[in-house]
Amino acid sequence: MTEDLVVSPGVVIPAADLSWTAARASGPGGQNVNKLSTKVELRFDLAHTLALEPAVKKRLAELARGRLDATGQLVVVSQLTRYRGQNLEDARAKLAALVARALVVPKRRRPTRPSRAARERRLGDKQHQAERKRERRGGGRED
Repeated sequence: MTEDLVVSPGVVIPAADLSWTAARASGPGGQNVNKLSTKVELRFDLAHTLALEPAVKKRLAELARGRLDATGQLVVVSQLTRYRGQNLEDARAKLAALVARALVVPKRRRPTRPSRAARERRLGDKQHQAERKRERRGGGRED
């Protein structure tokens, strides 16, 4: 089993919500690719965790929708190096970064209106463009 994952000073994902498996990695690596299981799949039980608030869980599910499986587990894969331990640390770092992004509350958009000067500028530009096109329309060629 792994240890708790500290995302930020106030947010810790307990080890009980994390599990990982190793598999054979693809790509270069010589004979090691055929012999050793160095690719790591880290699974985070997002659906049942109590470590995150519901709003954070919702944002995280939205951020990582391609990494969620049918059971509500978030799957993070790493096969960056030839060593299982380093890949596990990389996967943990990726998960921590994802959770940290989900912790940030997005700013609410405040609807605005264009100013009077901006509206007048836009209309003036439209009139200028129409005048330009009107000048191009002439009669046909006279031979």
